[in-house]
Amino acid sequence: MALDERTLVRPPTTLPDAPRLPSLRHFGPNWYAVVMGTAIVASAGAALPHRVPGLRGACTAVWALSALLLVAVLIARAGHWRHHRGQARAHLLDPAVAPFLGCPPMALLAVGGATYAAGAPVVGGRAALVVDAVLYSAGTVLGLAVAVAVPYLMVVRHRLEPGSAAPAWLLPLVPPMVSAALGPPLIRELPAGQGREALLMGCYAMFGMSLLAVLAVLPLVVARLLHHGPLPLALTPTLFLVLGPLGQSTTAVNQLADVAPGAVGDPYASGLGALAVLYGVPATGFALLWLALSAALTVRALRAGMGFAMTWWGFTFPIGTCVTGAAGLARHTGLHAFGWLAEALFVCLVAAWALAAARTVRGLLGGSLLAAPVRPSAVVTV
Repeated sequence: MALDERTLVRPPTTLPDAPRLPSLRHFGPNWYAVVMGTAIVASAGAALPHRVPGLRGACTAVWALSALLLVAVLIARAGHWRHHRGQARAHLLDPAVAPFLGCPPMALLAVGGATYAAGAPVVGGRAALVVDAVLYSAGTVLGLAVAVAVPYLMVVRHRLEPGSAAPAWLLPLVPPMVSAALGPPLIRELPAGQGREALLMGCYAMFGMSLLAVLAVLPLVVARLLHHGPLPLALTPTLFLVLGPLGQSTTAVNQLADVAPGAVGDPYASGLGALAVLYGVPATGFALLWLALSAALTVRALRAGMGFAMTWWGFTFPIGTCVTGAAGLARHTGLHAFGWLAEALFVCLVAAWALAAARTVRGLLGGSLLAAPVRPSAVVTV
């Protein structure tokens, strides 16, 4: 979940601005993927059906790290806008970068959800709820704006070539689904009545808008793969982005079904409980199919010499949503198989996060990840 290949291999369109803070000049919105990928480890660990000794404390530590990363990235992006405003505006007009504007709202939402799920032992239950509510509100508003603004730019300002559809196109469409999945804890805290029911229905509305938008774009991505072959090596990890809306939508219907009985009466509450299973199981099946395909193409890319790039963070957040989705199905079906699936995917998530984090630190210390991409055939590898 990071830079598009074109951003990695050529300098993006630039506008004149002052040559200050060169280390932040190429600090794009894709860096919020680091926050997302870290926060989901805490949330996914807290959602596992079986308790592992020490896991709760580890999730709290990872949540704290994600909160610090969010603050750091927000400060860095503020410096980017202040000192390289021309470059920041050029990102909006660059079709290779603009889709990654979906990452900031998801980072806010992910840290908010992780605060509620894993941060209470540190900040207290009431403070965790307040932080979650603030970040949820900000992330939801920003996510809805991005879901409209980026497609608008793609239609009006960007010049997209035939066959250029990429998994990153899904990024600005997913934030409303993240809001739908992370709204239930706040629904539960509202007093019974109109407010609770309105937020429940609002979450289902965001579930629908995101799901239908993804279903409109996903066939373009599949067609691009079938007609034009595998993605460029550095972009291969972005195939895992497709898992995001699949896992997050499964998480959403299961989480919403948990709080529906306290917000609406029958037959709606029982019907929404049935929807959690009737939708979640097929969506998880397709997610596993796509996971196998993406893994096979990733192995092929590694054999062909794929080096590390920020796209490797695409292995983290999408897999984490599949963990929470499978955990929700285990809760609603009572099947141990879904619990085992959640735990197996969590192991994969932790391994992917550790690898991406280690290589990112190495790239930052070496300066390669913040360097300007000037060589026409170069790919940022460390």
